[in-house]
Amino acid sequence: MAVPAATAVLRHRCPAGDGNDDHPSSAGVCGPRTLGPVCYAMKRGGSSKGTVESPSPSSRNINRRQKKPSTSSVEELALPDSAMSKIQAVYDIASDVFSPGFLPSPLAEANLTDFLDTLKLEDFGLDASMPYFKADPQGHPKVTYVHFGDDNLKFSFGVFCLPQSAVIPLHDHPGMTVFSKILYGSMHIKSYDWVKTPNGKNHISRETDGARFATVKTNTIYDDSSKTMVLYPETGGNLHCFTAATACAVLDVMGPPYCSDEGRDCSYYGVCPSPQVPCTFEMNTVLVKPSARA
Repeated sequence: MAVPAATAVLRHRCPAGDGNDDHPSSAGVCGPRTLGPVCYAMKRGGSSKGTVESPSPSSRNINRRQKKPSTSSVEELALPDSAMSKIQAVYDIASDVFSPGFLPSPLAEANLTDFLDTLKLEDFGLDASMPYFKADPQGHPKVTYVHFGDDNLKFSFGVFCLPQSAVIPLHDHPGMTVFSKILYGSMHIKSYDWVKTPNGKNHISRETDGARFATVKTNTIYDDSSKTMVLYPETGGNLHCFTAATACAVLDVMGPPYCSDEGRDCSYYGVCPSPQVPCTFEMNTVLVKPSARA
């Protein structure tokens, strides 16, 4: 099989392992050394803690309580009304974008990206002075995820806060569409898509040792002036790694959400040395003499 240009070989890693080959000093995003607190937005001074209003055709809105994962480090973040209104707006638009079993339509996708393009960090009641954007006292740049809302069957969304040099290791989004908007700072994003086998077969190309070929989709630095990025189940850079060039924050709206029962576990990968391709280059030397003039 011909190996496309800008191709890497990726190998699956344990989610709580020691990161990937690009960043050997980092832990997996759900490992204890990299993931900091998981924060849940709550209305400041209100009793609707951890809830957003689900749109309904009836006059009665349904409160949908966010489900907290089991973690030893969970905080609650009080937000002003202005932030809650933005969060509600994201929820309402995302509810129209994601339908179980279907990719977002071009019109629905454009509606969400156009809205996300207008957002900044302060729209969510966050600011750069918060401890989430600084390394801990031991100097570890831990990642904090601020969870804003979800519909368990359709989507979830929140903001990842990264101190400078923090890393979210290379991971995938199986069967998912993800909208990512940088709200603050700048980050390096490297993304990949799996290489498919030839002859039109929709199978991922694998090595005999289980490693898989992937093509590099993105390898650049983005900042808060960048447009919203969209990745799809099989294209657009479904596997990616984030490295904070400066302290930064990125909003992720993803659907359907991760769910191990439905085959959407988050898997982590390391970049392996590229396979040795035999050299087939040969060169013949031909001596050309000028012809004698008559």
